[in-house]
Amino acid sequence: MIIAIGNDHAGVEMKNKIIKHLEEKGYEFKNFGTDNKESVDYPDHIHPLAAFVSSTKKALGIVICGSGNGAAMTANKNMGIRAALCWSEELSVLARQHNDANIISIPARFVSLDEAKRMIDTFIKTPFEGGRHKKRVDKIST
Repeated sequence: MIIAIGNDHAGVEMKNKIIKHLEEKGYEFKNFGTDNKESVDYPDHIHPLAAFVSSTKKALGIVICGSGNGAAMTANKNMGIRAALCWSEELSVLARQHNDANIISIPARFVSLDEAKRMIDTFIKTPFEGGRHKKRVDKIST
């Protein structure tokens, strides 16, 4: 599995620590985010990430911005993407189980690094339940 990670200036510090965490877990990753704190426009980093996740069968994405909202909204403009804004581990479970989310959006200014790591670990390992949820997910893109 390849993990695509992207961020704006508000998510640089958290992204760098999450990359280290992913490396320690043995994940392959691709960095789409900015690497410095100078102000950038998050769509410039999130659209390429979402296109990658959409076109790569075994990829999940992590997007990080101040509130998580702009990154999630941008990612969701791309066909085949289901980005979920999460601020708790329980939400990351439900995003995968019920919504087959393929990108988790992290609000860097509102969650701790430890919480973000737990959400990401849970997001990566939680499978989609399918069943009654598949019918609903299939209706998202129509």
